[in-house]
Amino acid sequence: MARSGGRSKGAAFITGGSSGIGLALAERLAGEGHDLALFARRLEMLEEARADLLARFPDRRVLVFAVDVANEGSCAAAVQAASGALGAPEWAIANAGIARPGLFLQQPASDHLDQMATNYFGALHFARACAPLMRAAGGGRLVFVSSGAAFFGIHGYSAYAPSKFALRGLAEVLRVELQPHGISVTLAYPPDTDTPQLVAEGKTKPAATKAITAGGGLWQPRAVADHIVGKAKKGRFTAAPGFQMALLAFAHSLLAPALRRYQAAIVRKHPG
Repeated sequence: MARSGGRSKGAAFITGGSSGIGLALAERLAGEGHDLALFARRLEMLEEARADLLARFPDRRVLVFAVDVANEGSCAAAVQAASGALGAPEWAIANAGIARPGLFLQQPASDHLDQMATNYFGALHFARACAPLMRAAGGGRLVFVSSGAAFFGIHGYSAYAPSKFALRGLAEVLRVELQPHGISVTLAYPPDTDTPQLVAEGKTKPAATKAITAGGGLWQPRAVADHIVGKAKKGRFTAAPGFQMALLAFAHSLLAPALRRYQAAIVRKHPG
C-alpha cells in the first residue's frame, strides 16, 4: 500500500456505520489509529455511535453524515465533505444494507427495488465517490460487505439475494480494475450476526427460510469485524468468517484464479 512508512494513518469511511457490523468495524479501526467518517440514515443513531466512539477513543476524529446512500448525489456530497475534513479514505467500507425476506408471489415490487437500491446501488455510489480519491492519494482498501445469499439461491430471498449477487459481480470487476491504482478490494460474506438488522429481518422471514438458515450459528459483530479487517489488511479478496462461509467461498470460486490470470494477460496487452 502507498500509505505506510511512518505516515499518519488515513481515515476510514464506513456506510451503515451507526450499528452492527459497521459500528464494530469503526471500533476496530479507531483502535488502530484511524479517524472515522460514518454514514447512515438516522442521525440520532449516528450521534449515539459518535459519542460512544469518542468516549473510548478521545484522540480520534469522528464525523457523522445522515445520508441515504441509495441517493447518488447525496452520497457523493457526503463523501466529498468527509474527505474535505479528513482527507482521502484509506479504508472505504460499503456496509449499508437492508434485508426484507419474503415469498416472491407475495412480495411487492417495492421490496425488490428498495433492497437493490441500498445494497447494490448504495455500494456502487459510495465506491464511485471514494475510488477516485483513493487513487489520487496513492491507494487504499475498498471493502464490500455482501452475504452468503450471494453464493446460491435461498428460499425467501428473491428480493435480497440478487442485490448481493450484483455486489459480488461489482467487487470481482473492481478487484481487477483498481489493483493497478494501489486499491485492494475485499468482499466480505458475514454469517448471521447479532445485529439490529438481523432482528428486523426475522420479522418477515418465512418459516422455511428460518429453518434453512438456522444451522450457521450466531456471530457477534466484533468477531466478524475482526475477521474482515484482518483479511483486508492482508490484501485478501474474500473474507468469509466461519466454516460454512469459507466452504461456500471456496466451492464457488474454483475457476476464479485462472480467469483472473486470463484477464490480467489481456489487460497487459491493452493497457488503459
